[in-house]
Amino acid sequence: MCEACGCTPALSAHTQTVEVLSAVLSANERAAAHNRLHLGSHGVLAVNLMSSPGAGKTALLEAVIDTLGKKYRLGVIEGDLETENDALRIRAKGIPAIQINTGSACHLDASLIHTAMHQLNLDTIDILFIENIGNLVCPAVYDLGQDANVILLSVTEGDDKPAKYPVMFRVADLLLVSKTDLLPYLDDFKVDRAENCLRKLANRAPVIPLSVRSGQGMGDWLHWLEQRYQAFRKSCSQTNLPHDHHHP
Repeated sequence: MCEACGCTPALSAHTQTVEVLSAVLSANERAAAHNRLHLGSHGVLAVNLMSSPGAGKTALLEAVIDTLGKKYRLGVIEGDLETENDALRIRAKGIPAIQINTGSACHLDASLIHTAMHQLNLDTIDILFIENIGNLVCPAVYDLGQDANVILLSVTEGDDKPAKYPVMFRVADLLLVSKTDLLPYLDDFKVDRAENCLRKLANRAPVIPLSVRSGQGMGDWLHWLEQRYQAFRKSCSQTNLPHDHHHP
């Protein structure tokens, strides 16, 4: 676990932990606001993908590239503790991908995203996906400057995860219940129970059951994504979006 967010035993005193976390989050909020303005000025929709490890974020991105890659110009920022495995998978699809390795930190933060953004040509990107580190706790606390939070919940994890990890699921703009092709083999996961847990958090975000392998729900997910992009573009056009930016 990481010292930056106060989730390590190294910060044993409660008051010290709170003070450190407050200072870190304040600096992060300033960096996130800068990122949001920078992305907006280039007309780039940033989507923060969050989940437990192994819920299928990279596979989902590969499917998005295969289906929308010719219509929209995509970019990816990959977050992992170590390796470039996921970034290599994305680059193999012909999409620019910047790898962030945090070492021991259990989340991405706005300053890391700022550095990664400057390694991309934002004028050639319509939608930027940020694949956050697999973790259902800390990533939800750190604003990155994104426009949307998409949470993946794999059917192998248990349908009570929104109740167990409320901070994460409260920030969801969309909940994707992934790997639904496995449901015939898992009689203890019910999509409606997962949705009910989400609703008890007063979150009315859409819930889309989805399987990259079978294709179930992919149309609904891509429709949501395109609608989100078009709404974002409309918002940008009313502010400071460059007139010569690409419109698909």
